Parts: sequence; C-alpha cells; structure tokens
Amino acid sequence: MELTWAKTLVLTGGVLLVPVFAIVTSFVFWPGVLLKAYNWYNRRLQGMVVRYCHSGTYRFCYTTRGTPGGATPSLLLLHGFAASKDMWLPVVMYLPRNLHVVCLDMPGHEGTSRTGAEDYSIQGQARRVHQFVRSVGLDKSPFHLVGTSMGGNVAGVYAGLYPADVCSLTLVCPAGLDYPTDSSFIALLKELDLETPNTPSKPIPLIPTSMQELEAMLKLCCYKPPKIPRQFLWGLLANRIPNTDFYREVFLAIVGEKSRYLLQEHLNLITAPLQVIWGKNDRILDVSGATVIQKALPHCQVDLLDNCGHAIALERPRKFANLVLDFHNKAKKQA
Repeated sequence: MELTWAKTLVLTGGVLLVPVFAIVTSFVFWPGVLLKAYNWYNRRLQGMVVRYCHSGTYRFCYTTRGTPGGATPSLLLLHGFAASKDMWLPVVMYLPRNLHVVCLDMPGHEGTSRTGAEDYSIQGQARRVHQFVRSVGLDKSPFHLVGTSMGGNVAGVYAGLYPADVCSLTLVCPAGLDYPTDSSFIALLKELDLETPNTPSKPIPLIPTSMQELEAMLKLCCYKPPKIPRQFLWGLLANRIPNTDFYREVFLAIVGEKSRYLLQEHLNLITAPLQVIWGKNDRILDVSGATVIQKALPHCQVDLLDNCGHAIALERPRKFANLVLDFHNKAKKQA
C-alpha cells in the first residue's frame, strides 16, 4: 500500500487539522497544533474513544472500540518507542467494528504516567501492562496481544510472565533479541557507544532534535521515505522535542543490560500460539531476528513482507491488519 505523509504523521504522533477555517493559521503558526488535531479527528472517524484508568496514583491512557466478551477475544496493541496509542489508527481502519480493540499508551508515553527508569525497562513495562490489564478487566478472559518493536519486546515478555492472560500473540519486528545480522541502526548504536559516561551529549537516531535528524529517522524507519510537506515535518519536530529527555531515559532503559535481550530470554516461556511479522527491509531491527524466534519456537507462524521496513503498521496497514485477523481467527478456532 502506498505510504502517504498523512499516515506517517499518525505513526510519529503527528496529526492534521480538519476544520477549514483553522487550517491556514495552524499550518503557518502552530504546526504542532495542526498535527495534534488530526489524531483527534481520526479517532472520531474510527470510533476510537480515549479513556483513562487509575491503579493507585498511576494513570493509564488508552483508546478503545467495541465491547469485550463474547466468542471473539479482545485485541490489545502495544506501540513502539517514542510513539503512542494513535500509531495504530491506520491499522484500526481495517479491523472489524465489532472487534474489541484496546490501544495503550505505554509507560510514560502520551497520557500514561511518567515515573522513572524502573518502569521504563522492559520488565517494568510488562508489569505496568499487567497492572493495566487487571485495572480494566481484560484478564477476565484471554486476549490476543500485539506488540511492535519496543512493544514487541514487552508483549513477548508479558506472554512469558503471564501466560494465562494471552490466547494468542503477534510480535512485529520486536526488539529484545540477539540479531544474527546487525541492522543499520544497531551499527550506528555501536558507533555511539552509549554506555560511556558522555552518553547524554550523544545524539540517538530515534530521538531527533533537528530537521536533518528527523528526516534521517524517517529514512531509517521506512523502506521508502515518505513525501511530507515541510510544515508538517516542523510540526512533528515541535511535538517531539519537549519529550527529548524522557525519550532518552526510556531508550537507555530498554537498551540496557537487563532489557537488551529480554525477549530472547523469555521465548521458552511463551505457550500461546505465536505470529511473527517482519519487514524484509527493516533497517532498525534486522529481519534475521525472525530466525532467532523460529529456532526457539519452531511452530510459530512467520510472515515476512517485501518492500517494507520497520514501520509496518504505517507502511502496510491493510496487509498488517489482514495478517493479524487471519491469525487471530485461526488461533481462536484452535483454542
């Protein structure tokens, strides 16, 4: 499916203003506002409702559509690093309206509470997701868990730690593995040597603070760099820069020694039917990671996509939705 700049804005937290009278003003003076309004509009278009729940003083933010219960398991989607629940909107468009869908803001991201590095590690995030699942009652019956990139690492660890909660599992180009082949991104990280004392002064490719860095990030994430109007790129940058310190804290937590290979360490604990989806041209996390999972869990289903990079939910939303739905239905019949 053709990658459009509007879809790219959804993945990266960007949005587009709908009311005509406000377009020109926002486009010129407040590109960040222009972008944020699109998610509001797109959520309404897709029937997704923003909700909050609390566990003690901790707040979770999520979007949901449909009603839980019945013969069809709920679908819980976990986004990747520096994204939000709204990155799934292009995919939700192709999911049945009667399917109960929940998209969670991961710990510290968007509307979910920010605490500290302990919660941002992969195991810490898995514990928080479990806290969310209990808070909203998703644990009343097993659900289909989907996670991409960082969220894929968390989803796999979650399925290993809380097997009774998960009836089926989809991992999308997940982090947390010892990849046989280094991706372009991993090669860059090794050059940065993030564990040295001077780490805070070193730029991280997924945390852009300039237009040049943002464009480089998009090239890393996508097989074919999208064509986005310049003003919208400024909006993306404006919305990300205030979160730079937070993103850095999360990034250092998830690439740290305790989290770096955590998915691989938990593969033997996964008992739910497993689907792995990967773009063959992923420059963030190399597709060779699929062989690592397949070696540990030979009965898993592996779907590799041609001409697709790391941002599968953005680049191929219809294909992605169909793959997940087919697996979802097959796993349900086998249960």
